[in-house]
Amino acid sequence: MDELKVFSGTAHPALAGSVCDYLGIPLGEVEVFEFSNENIFVRILENVRERDVFVIQPICSPVNKSLVELLIMLDAFRRASAGRTTAVVPYYGYGRTDKKDQPRVPITARLIADLITTAGANRLLTVDLHAPQIQGFFTIPVDELTARSILAQYFKEKALDNLVVVATDIGISKVARNMAAKLGAPLAIIEKRRLGNDDATETINIIGEVGGMRALTVDDEIDTAGSLVGVVNALVEHGVTEVYACCTHPVFSGPAIQRIATSPVKEVIVTDTIPVNDAKKLDKITVLPIASLIGEAIHRIHTGLSVGAMFE
Repeated sequence: MDELKVFSGTAHPALAGSVCDYLGIPLGEVEVFEFSNENIFVRILENVRERDVFVIQPICSPVNKSLVELLIMLDAFRRASAGRTTAVVPYYGYGRTDKKDQPRVPITARLIADLITTAGANRLLTVDLHAPQIQGFFTIPVDELTARSILAQYFKEKALDNLVVVATDIGISKVARNMAAKLGAPLAIIEKRRLGNDDATETINIIGEVGGMRALTVDDEIDTAGSLVGVVNALVEHGVTEVYACCTHPVFSGPAIQRIATSPVKEVIVTDTIPVNDAKKLDKITVLPIASLIGEAIHRIHTGLSVGAMFE
């Protein structure tokens, strides 16, 4: 495995190109397209026998196509005798279905883990999973990176005074606490309840003092932005002067962009684990690059260095 090779599916080629620029290597040549019958075809256009291969493909919109494309690519590299194949999945789709919280429902995050492993991945590299226990769904090594240091550095440079960090729900309070510690700010927590399976939530209570302060909400992803808007409105009602929001994964599905545009949130800071196309770009949305983080992790995995040391 002397030679490092990085390939990209069609989900986020710009990110793969930036990662290769960081590593100083060309992007691997592969042909990926969809037949008229919607079957996906993959052909590797260079020799990968005994090479150390990394396949970059977030499981983002169109989610099911991106997933199947990733699986087919992994199978192609396995059959082409790659020495080791690492699935680089910056955004792990279906990660929110990580437990049986209702009768007769699947644990889809575990199913996706089984599919990736069976398809031929020897390890997984991902960023900010929705739930840390998803790592345990895999029988192969998993390296989970975090973009929160990048988000925290952005706000350190803004040097906002009178700042309070707000966890958008109790489940992410540990992450928000770490962010608050990095910024030297107090912590508040939103207590809310999800209403059924229709992405609707009801904000119940705000734990902590927020009146007269600037607020920074922390979450792992923004999907339809319904929860974000509810949290922002609740904070404004409780006397917050400005609201900033940050997350790692800008899913931005359905009415998300319209909701953000009309919301009183001052700025939304995200990373490019998922492509943010022109139709989803607003003046109040800031996208921070993540290529250097992924590129450094790939370099360390390839050379046998510690990935954990990146965050010490």
